Amino acid sequence: MTQNSTIKAQMRQLIQILAQHNHAYYVMDQPTIQDSEYDQLFHQLKALEEQYPEEVHPDSPTRKVGGKALSKFETITHVVPMLSLGNVFHQDDLFAFARRAEERLPNQNIQYDVELKFDGLAISLWYEHGILVRGVTRGDGETGEVITENVKTIRNLPKFLSSSQIPVPTLLEVRGEVLMPKAGFEKLNVENAAKGEKTFANPRNAAAGSLRQLDPAIAASRPLAFYAYGIAQCEPHHKQTTMFDSLEWLTQFGFAVGECHFVCDSIQDVQEKYEQINLKRAKLSVEIDGIVIKVNDLKQQQQLGFLSREPRWATAYKFPAVAALTTVEHIDWQVGRTGTLTPVARLNPVAVGGVTVSNVTLHNIGEIHRLDVRIGDTVSVYRSGDVIPKVEKVWLEFRPENTLDVHLPETCPVCESPVVMPEGEALARCSGGLYCAAQRIEAIRHFVSRKALDIEGLGERWVESLLHLNLLKNVADIYSLHQHRAQLLTIEKMGEKSVQNLFDAIEKSKKTTFAAFIYALGIRGVGETTARMLANNFQTLEALKAADLDTLKKTPDVGDITAEWIVDFFQAEHNLEVIQRLVDAGIHWDAPLAPTRQPLNGESWVITGTLSQMGRDDATHMLQALGARVSGSISSKTKCLVAGEKAGSKLEKAEKLGIRVMNETDFLSLMAEYGQLL
Repeated sequence: MTQNSTIKAQMRQLIQILAQHNHAYYVMDQPTIQDSEYDQLFHQLKALEEQYPEEVHPDSPTRKVGGKALSKFETITHVVPMLSLGNVFHQDDLFAFARRAEERLPNQNIQYDVELKFDGLAISLWYEHGILVRGVTRGDGETGEVITENVKTIRNLPKFLSSSQIPVPTLLEVRGEVLMPKAGFEKLNVENAAKGEKTFANPRNAAAGSLRQLDPAIAASRPLAFYAYGIAQCEPHHKQTTMFDSLEWLTQFGFAVGECHFVCDSIQDVQEKYEQINLKRAKLSVEIDGIVIKVNDLKQQQQLGFLSREPRWATAYKFPAVAALTTVEHIDWQVGRTGTLTPVARLNPVAVGGVTVSNVTLHNIGEIHRLDVRIGDTVSVYRSGDVIPKVEKVWLEFRPENTLDVHLPETCPVCESPVVMPEGEALARCSGGLYCAAQRIEAIRHFVSRKALDIEGLGERWVESLLHLNLLKNVADIYSLHQHRAQLLTIEKMGEKSVQNLFDAIEKSKKTTFAAFIYALGIRGVGETTARMLANNFQTLEALKAADLDTLKKTPDVGDITAEWIVDFFQAEHNLEVIQRLVDAGIHWDAPLAPTRQPLNGESWVITGTLSQMGRDDATHMLQALGARVSGSISSKTKCLVAGEKAGSKLEKAEKLGIRVMNETDFLSLMAEYGQLL
């Protein structure tokens, strides 16, 4: 294929895509992409047409505005075409717009009229002898739909012109935007949802859909508002010499204009206003997506004239795009502190929402499959406010033939341990929790915690310093730290006494319980209660390591997925190496006692409220020692609720379900009967 034919095909594809979205936006009032995405596609086509003017298609959307009118309304030709505006997106583009105006108006002082760029539906209003006789949509810029009866229902729009200060013109054509203010939009959606009716995606859709109703009563029921932005015709002439004054002249007849309206003496002042309005945008009563800048002097506007579809004397300065198109150059897999594998798309850098985005998370393999995103794809990246950027859409129209499918890696990209994802789970994880460098901070933090090996003094600051000295690659290295006393003494604020206290705490931790050791391993799904059940059931480390799925599932508190996580953990070779090092370092526990049936074996208890004579952890340990399972929520399977002060909703739920409730005094009496004392 020749270069020219490739360019033609690319231009034809863009024209077809833009025509499709033009129809959805202008005709059906159901936009399918963000405005910023449309702008990007439009400017891609425009750039190609400027580079290859001989290839410009006659039906290009760069040559016209909007879409054809629907047949359900009468159509009419605009006497003065309703042109669109050009767009600028950056300060450099804004200043270039000003330079072009200055070049065409040499030695003239130029002021700029600055208005809000409303996100609504543009319409034209005809008044004859002060009476509203016609309301017409923009349509394709040449012809529009007559929606006069619907327009007459807009509350803030004058149906008759009168003024005590100025004469009413014989003919007046006012251009402006129909909007649905934010408060009215939110109220409409709440009311529609309550009635089970359609809700609207945004105020623009709501306004456009309301004006296109064949029944004016529906339009009348909607909270619409009209804001004027210009005069297309006026007979006799209004005698105003500037854009700003002409809009102020309209307010004397009762027309509303934007709540922010300025005259700027320089383009630098325009930039300042843009930044100010962007900051206060959320507090405005209506949705806007930028500002409109017009050369203020009406004679200068005439001198500057028009291009084929837009005036040279005005432009829209859009706020940072909330969505933009770019390409996926690669997809990497990152391993989090808990072992979760997260795919991250490396993008061709693109400006979105005021920042340059080059990386975006794809969350998990399921999201990749849902989007069907591949390396080499063109995608829409969305970001609004401080929201983390995300991929919203894959443009299949632009997919190259050589795109690469994305698959979940079989081994961890950090430690090469097997990657596992039990059926029914959305997240894949590295199984090398004790060994994986990406997980070591979390693994160490958990291992030394009070409910695990309880190594007092080995806090975050110590751990970070030890990692910096490369003395902690995994939890087994804790028990080799005594070999590095000299290095530890070099750590700031770690004197001889602090180091010795740490060594003493590490030595003390070697004597533990089998349940605490299991919990300390950090196996996914194995909390303190499950660890105790596993210790009671298997009694030895060798038996637990050798347990298969069926055997594990017979353990109280171990479900299908937790059983899979346990098997995967003990099948990871690196984990077994670390466990062996821990045992070799001297970690031990008492030999198992002959199992006896415990009085509360298998019962589910819940503790809530404030206990005055002990902590909730103490109460939990008492119950677990008697074989009970301590849960955080009430259910029909709950055996008893221990309720302290300010018990709250759990107490109410227990009473409704008829579950036994015990106060702290009665609980302590019961524990004493079973030999559990504070």
